[in-house]
Amino acid sequence: MSDARLSVFKTYKLYVGGKFPRSESGRVYEVSDAKGKWLANAPLSSRKDARDAVVAARKAFGGWSGATAYNRGQVLYRVAEMLEGRRDQFVREVADAEGLSKSKAAAVVDATIDRWVWYAGWTDKIAQVVGGGNPVAGPFFNLSSPEPTGVVAVLAPQESSFLGLVSVLAPVIATGNTAVVVASEKSPLPALSLAEVLATSDVPGGVVNVLSGRTAEIAAPLAAHQDVNAIDLAGADEVLAKELEIAAADNLKRVLRPQPVDYAETPGIDRMTAFLETKTVWHPTGSLGASGSSY
Repeated sequence: MSDARLSVFKTYKLYVGGKFPRSESGRVYEVSDAKGKWLANAPLSSRKDARDAVVAARKAFGGWSGATAYNRGQVLYRVAEMLEGRRDQFVREVADAEGLSKSKAAAVVDATIDRWVWYAGWTDKIAQVVGGGNPVAGPFFNLSSPEPTGVVAVLAPQESSFLGLVSVLAPVIATGNTAVVVASEKSPLPALSLAEVLATSDVPGGVVNVLSGRTAEIAAPLAAHQDVNAIDLAGADEVLAKELEIAAADNLKRVLRPQPVDYAETPGIDRMTAFLETKTVWHPTGSLGASGSSY
């Protein structure tokens, strides 16, 4: 009996609404490693795929934003557990995608998993940092609390295919938003594999939707979409970012402009607060008699 066998190549698919469809257009494009060696065919998303992803993200928003912050933290921590279990796969994919040695890719993957845990820990703490009671004149409670913006389109960084991806995605969903992610055009495979982790963890379908393909082609309908509330332009170049910002102005989207970022550094809370709204509530305290005391 011959020992020769056919290789079983991995079929990468989109991740939309908790399912793994091929692109509606049927198109794919070749993904190569840093040395130009073919790695896989990735789906080439269409404008229709982008619109489908927005529908899925909107459908999932009520349940995800309505969950307790503590529960969201548990769900995100479960994702980190799953990433740890598939660490070797991501080390290979990051090494191929970014032209790194295995040891350097392993360090990137470890940092990425730690970054996910970091944001998981922030889910039930961010409200204490950016919300609170406000001192006002008169017998009133005045309370400010953060609320998620809604559906956020995220253009993942082009060069940092995994650590950069998680650094822009995790803060969006940690704060209760849902996301449509456009993976790195050149190196989409870590993002598409992350989708498999999300699907087998406790993240509800539609909370994260992952598209691969030409960044400019997919981002244009997302920036102009009337049901997208915000957009992170991390993966756009200067020319594309300007075009998308103009398109986003039509429905007053929140826009996070691209900026130089060292994703290896501790990120701070800026990417969480970028997609939070502040809700302020006034409530009478009630007066307890002529003395003017109140509770």
